[in-house]
Amino acid sequence: MKKTQTIILKEWAEVFKNRYVLFTVAFLPLLLTAIPIGVLYGMRSSEDFSGAATDMPTQFNALCPAGLSGGECFQVFLVSQFMIMFMIIPLAIPASIAAYSIVGEKVNRSLEPLLATPLTTVELLVGKSLAGIIPALLATWAGFLLFLLGAWLLVTDKAIFILFVDARWLVAIFLVGPLMALLAVTFSVMVSSRVNDPRVAEQVSMIIILPVLGVFFGQMAGLFVLNRPFILVAAFVLAAVDAVMVHLAVRLFQRETILTRWK
Repeated sequence: MKKTQTIILKEWAEVFKNRYVLFTVAFLPLLLTAIPIGVLYGMRSSEDFSGAATDMPTQFNALCPAGLSGGECFQVFLVSQFMIMFMIIPLAIPASIAAYSIVGEKVNRSLEPLLATPLTTVELLVGKSLAGIIPALLATWAGFLLFLLGAWLLVTDKAIFILFVDARWLVAIFLVGPLMALLAVTFSVMVSSRVNDPRVAEQVSMIIILPVLGVFFGQMAGLFVLNRPFILVAAFVLAAVDAVMVHLAVRLFQRETILTRWK
């Protein structure tokens, strides 16, 4: 455990010197959290949107209780469109941190001494992975708490606020989020171990966000709604994919190859 903790602290000391990583960790969560709060602020008078409720996808009816007015229902619908923002945070932050983890060692010429230590491959990868996952989850949960605070202050009907802390949101934030973070960090470590330029590693690692953006635009187009069954299925799929990716990361992380290819 001490070895893993040492790797985590070492990673944070090195990675957060990178301005791009620091921006991603510090400002991206605030930006993505501000969007749904801004939507709520702009919709404080729900009566102005009562007519818009008729434009909602029919499959959303199950998510909107019968006791809410049309305008209030539209508030819930529109803010729920931006739930995916909280799924981007646990993808972007680990991708930016983990992408720099291996290739940064190459550039700083500290990789060879690190791989020469008695650390096992699993210990090394766990340490580097947690160095990316922990900040991502803390940022995601902090952003969600800020969103809840803003929602509590902005919505007039607390029945709307309760819908933002139902099982659908909680599963997305506290189950799907960590699974996405694990996927992002595993993919990024694999990329980082195969390239020699930190910028290339960061750019390639960000590809992991594209499927989430596809879900976002699909939801905006009314093709589906992020309801509870959809999120639970996504969690099971992500768990299976994570297991495969972790296995591949351990198999592909070959110390001898990494040491020889970067020179």
